[in-house]
Amino acid sequence: MVASAREGSDAQSVRPSHPVPHTVEDVARLTGARLVPVATGRPGSVTGVVLNSREVQPGDLYAALPGARVHGARFASDAAAAGAVAVLTDPDGAAELSRTGVELPVLVSPEPRQWVGSVAAAVYGSQPEDGAAQKLFAVTGTNGKTTTTYFTTSVLRALGHTTGLIGTIEILAGDTPIPSQLTTPEAPHVHSLLALMRERGITATAMEVSSHALEFHRVDGVRYDVAGFTNLTQDHLDLHGSMAEYFEAKAQLFTARRTRRAVVVLSEDDPWGAAMARRARENLGAQNVSTVALRGSDHAGPEADAADWTLSSLTSRGIGTSFVLRHRDGRELRVHTGLPGDFNVANAALAVLMVLDSGVALDALQRALDEHDPLTASVPGRMELVGTRPTSLVDFAHNPDALVRALRSVDPEDGRVIVVFGATGERDTTKRPVMGRVAAEEADVVIVTDDDPHGEDPGPIREQVAAGAREAVAAGARASEVLVIEPRATAIRTAVRMARPEDSVIVAGRGHETVQDVDGVDVPLDDRVELREALAALQTHSEEQK
Repeated sequence: MVASAREGSDAQSVRPSHPVPHTVEDVARLTGARLVPVATGRPGSVTGVVLNSREVQPGDLYAALPGARVHGARFASDAAAAGAVAVLTDPDGAAELSRTGVELPVLVSPEPRQWVGSVAAAVYGSQPEDGAAQKLFAVTGTNGKTTTTYFTTSVLRALGHTTGLIGTIEILAGDTPIPSQLTTPEAPHVHSLLALMRERGITATAMEVSSHALEFHRVDGVRYDVAGFTNLTQDHLDLHGSMAEYFEAKAQLFTARRTRRAVVVLSEDDPWGAAMARRARENLGAQNVSTVALRGSDHAGPEADAADWTLSSLTSRGIGTSFVLRHRDGRELRVHTGLPGDFNVANAALAVLMVLDSGVALDALQRALDEHDPLTASVPGRMELVGTRPTSLVDFAHNPDALVRALRSVDPEDGRVIVVFGATGERDTTKRPVMGRVAAEEADVVIVTDDDPHGEDPGPIREQVAAGAREAVAAGARASEVLVIEPRATAIRTAVRMARPEDSVIVAGRGHETVQDVDGVDVPLDDRVELREALAALQTHSEEQK
C-alpha cells in the first residue's frame, strides 16, 4: 500500500523524542543481514525506521521492500535525499540499488520484512526491560476486536490507568487522536507509537491485531502482556485461502514470543475457539491461558464444562445485559454492558478477564465495574444507536457471522427488521451469497446495496448478494421482500421510509467509515449521517401530515 501525504505527516508526528541510536553495524548484527558498505565516509546512526520513502527523516533506516506493483528500492534515492542513512532490502532490491548507484550502506536479507519490527523495537525502545514499559493488550479474532479493545481501555481507565488505543477506528496516543488507515499500522509505526505513548505517561494500551498484521509482520517485536481471542468465522479467505490457514495466521499471536498470557472465548458454534485454547496452552503453558464459555447465553455448549470461567445469570437491563462471570474455583465477577446483543456480552467478558489476567486484584476490578459501569462505553459504528421509532442502528457487520449476530440483537417483538447492506469488491467472493442468505433468514426486509466496490463493477456484486437472499426466500426464509437499490444513500432513505415506528432498521457493513471507495475514488459517505438525515426527513414529513 502506498501511503498518502497525510499518512506521512501523521507518521512524523508520532515519533518518540528520545530514540536509541544504533550504528548500521548494530543493525546488521541484529538482523543477520549482509552489509554492503559505501566508500564515502562513515554513515550516521540509525534513529528511525520507515517503510515509506515519503516518511523519511534524517537518520532513518529505509526498509525497501517488494510491493504489489513496484519494489521499494525504486525510491531509495528519494530516501537518501531526505536523510536516510542506510537501506534494508532483499537481493532484488540490492540489485536495483547497484544499478541506480544510491550512495548508502545496504543491508541485504532474504526476508527483510521480518526484521523491520525487531529493528524498530530496538531503535524506538518501545519495550524496555527496565520496568518502564506500559501494559499491552492484544485482541484478535474475526469479529469483536474493536469493541473489545474499547471495553478493555474503558475498564483500565476505571482502574486509574492512562490508556492508549491502536485500532481500526482511531489511534489514541495520549490525548492525541491519529487517523488509522489499517486495522494494525506497519511495524515502525507500532513501535514509535508505543514509545511515544510511554513518553506521554500512558500506562496501558489495547491494540487490535488482525490476521493481516500477523502475516505481514506488522506486530513483530511486540510482546503483549495479555492476548485475547474473540471468534473465527469466514472472512479474508481471499488472503488465507481456507479457514485452516486463517486459523494458523491468528494462532501466531498465541506464542511465547508474542504474549505472556491468553484469554480465549469458547462457544459451541465456533469450534475454532477450543482449537485456539489448545494451541495457546501448548505454546504458553496451561497456567497462562484462561478460557470463558458462553454458558447462559445462546452460545453455550459442552465445552463450558471444561472452561475456567462461565457466564450465568444473564438479565436484560435496558438494551444491554447484566451477567455474572463465575470461575470454577468459585470466584465471581458481576458485570454489566450497555451495548445490545450476546456478542457484546462475549466482548465484555473477554475484556474483563484480560484485565484481570494482567495482574489486577479481583476485588479492585469489581469496584471499578460497580462504580464506573465502564462496559457501557459507546463504540463508533458498532451497534451505534442513531435513532428510535424506528430503532435505527449502524454496525460494522461485514461478514456472515457478524451480520447474523447484529440482526438477532435488534429483533423487535412487535415489529419488523429491515436491513441495508452490501458486500465489498475485490474481496472474498464466496461470502456474498452467504450474506444474502443469512440476511433473508434473520430480517423481514432485505435491501441490498453497495459497500466499497473498489475497482470491481458494483452491479454484479449486488446481484451475487441478492441471489443468495432470493434463494433463501424461495426456500422459506423469513424475509418477505428482497430489494436491490443503489446508491447506498438512497437505499438507507428507502429503508427509513418503509419502517413503522415499532420496526428496527440496521445499516450494516461500513460502521464508522466516512468514505466509499468507488474505483479508486473516495466518495464521502457516512452511514450514520445518512441514517440521521433520513430519520429527520421522516420526522418532518410526519409533522407536515398532521
